[in-house]
Amino acid sequence: MLADKLNPFINRYNELGEMLSSPDITSDIKRMTQLSKEQSSLLAIVEKAKEYQTLIADIADTREMLSDSEMGDMAKEELKELEPQKPLLEEDIKTLLLPKDPNDDRNIIVELRAGAGGDEAAIFVGDLFDAYTRYADLRGWKIELISSSPSDSGGFKEVTALIKGEQVYSRLKYEGGTHRVQRVPATESQGRVHTSAITVAVMPEVDDVEVVIEDKDLKIDVMRSSGCGGQSVNTTDSAVRITHLPTGLVVTNQDQKSQHKNREKAMKVLKARLYDLEMQEQQSEDAAQRAAQVGTGDRSGRIRTYNYPQNRMSDHRINLTLYRLNEIMGAGLLDEVVEPLITDHQAKIVEAAGL
Repeated sequence: MLADKLNPFINRYNELGEMLSSPDITSDIKRMTQLSKEQSSLLAIVEKAKEYQTLIADIADTREMLSDSEMGDMAKEELKELEPQKPLLEEDIKTLLLPKDPNDDRNIIVELRAGAGGDEAAIFVGDLFDAYTRYADLRGWKIELISSSPSDSGGFKEVTALIKGEQVYSRLKYEGGTHRVQRVPATESQGRVHTSAITVAVMPEVDDVEVVIEDKDLKIDVMRSSGCGGQSVNTTDSAVRITHLPTGLVVTNQDQKSQHKNREKAMKVLKARLYDLEMQEQQSEDAAQRAAQVGTGDRSGRIRTYNYPQNRMSDHRINLTLYRLNEIMGAGLLDEVVEPLITDHQAKIVEAAGL
């Protein structure tokens, strides 16, 4: 019975509440943070569980009244209101019981790179990054620029940023892949529509203890920064290039004046890439799991097309078409495409789990 399956969640939630009030825990900030996060993650299912158990009890009590000569008619009317709520609550609970992506609560490192299309692709990197920035503002997230390579024509050849906040990865993990844009470039005198493409990589931010890198596996080069920057550009060896020898991954950072800060940020990106690489390998090994997931960073697939002449945004993974491209991009209203992706993802997991 579903109601019985919910008791362990309620019991654990209450247990965590008692633990968090213990002096041993309140004096240990790290442990307290850990337990608080666990309790917070259980809140939604516990609230629905209590609501469901109350509803089941109310239905049972009302049914007992059906045989009462005075209360029977009123009981019938009450059941008409109570019973339809049961399947709706059960669907909500099934969704909450689905296995969660362990990375969903993490911050992310997002990398946008210009692909086919030259200057126009670089301009669109800037446009999409602006849309992500507006979306982050709407959700109360913070964006910290890690590195960028501006294009002479505007936008960026590539840009890397850390996005911090609640449930960032859970919502932006669907952005990984190839984004295609169709529009008339400002430099096009004939009014012809050009097609360009950029790639987006979304990687969970990882703690130092999660990805251990041996010093012997690193080749670190320092050099003079190039391009835009402060007064120290081209006067000190502040730019850093880190090569991870076992995988061949290379990360370069030169946005900061301090070599130490550039190295710190480059290491953050390297660790995220290594974790992402391991995650991709694990998912590839589990074909069934891979098939059940929607866009968790597939670099090769074209996931979305932005057609400006038709004001159309199309997500090819779920055959979603929205004729609100300008509004979505201009105001950062990405939930209009993110929410359907999440719904589709959950539906596939429910189907696979036979719930």
